Amino acid sequence: MNNDTMTIRQMCDAFEVTPRTLRFYEAKELLFPVREGQKRLFTKRDRARLKLILRGKRFGFSLEEIRQLLDLYHMDDQQQTQISRTYEIARSRLTDMEAQRDELNEAISDLQDQLKWGEKMIASMNQQRNAAE
Repeated sequence: MNNDTMTIRQMCDAFEVTPRTLRFYEAKELLFPVREGQKRLFTKRDRARLKLILRGKRFGFSLEEIRQLLDLYHMDDQQQTQISRTYEIARSRLTDMEAQRDELNEAISDLQDQLKWGEKMIASMNQQRNAAE
């Protein structure tokens, strides 16, 4: 092995993923490690692709969206198409995430109101019970 490649274990340690994750991305043709017998050797290109895959997953991109974006890298337009398409998907995803956040904030507020009501009811019931004793 040379300094340009990493074993599956080194990749797992470097990116905090499992071997199963790497094999899954390989099966989905997102990563293309060099095979030496049973051994997988991941190149700098694989490492860059994995970094983008993990970032895309973190932002909620689908694997198909990630695949499409990675495939755009090979166009001869200095990555303009890839960057533009990534920007479009990211804008859409940000809009979705902001809507989810707003819905979650509203649900949190409603739950906080219900908890305050519950606290008042419990306190009232305890008062009534203590008065009856």
